[in-house]
Amino acid sequence: MVVEYNIELSPRLEEAINKGVALFFNFELELARPRWYWFDEKPVEISQTYRLSYHALTRQYRLSAGTLYQSFNSLGEALRLLARPRPLPIERARIRNGETYIASVRMRLDVNQLPKPFQLSSLTNREWTLDSDWKRFPFRPEAPIVNSGGERK
Repeated sequence: MVVEYNIELSPRLEEAINKGVALFFNFELELARPRWYWFDEKPVEISQTYRLSYHALTRQYRLSAGTLYQSFNSLGEALRLLARPRPLPIERARIRNGETYIASVRMRLDVNQLPKPFQLSSLTNREWTLDSDWKRFPFRPEAPIVNSGGERK
């Protein structure tokens, strides 16, 4: 499942990152199985946090996810990689082959991880908000193909 976003930072966010404020983005994925008799079952709810920062000493932007990071010469290059988040691992034991799920994904700026003065500004100023709507689409995991020798293909 490949997802791509169009990420455009407001002038205020771009100024903040160029002055050393790190921005944190959350990529979230949910799988829901519709049920007619009760609320939808949500066997999978996972997220990945990306940290985008600028290092004045090296004049490079750094995008990191966990302990992995990559450096870029321009903000545009870093945003292009951020716009295509890597696939998140899903525990196969939590989903059933052949069942239809509704996959939901979104990307958002996590304003809770901004420094406190910027958190207050983000409450009243739309320039500090960056949030995609939930994108939903049907997802149906298929069973792995097994050849006659019992090996997975």
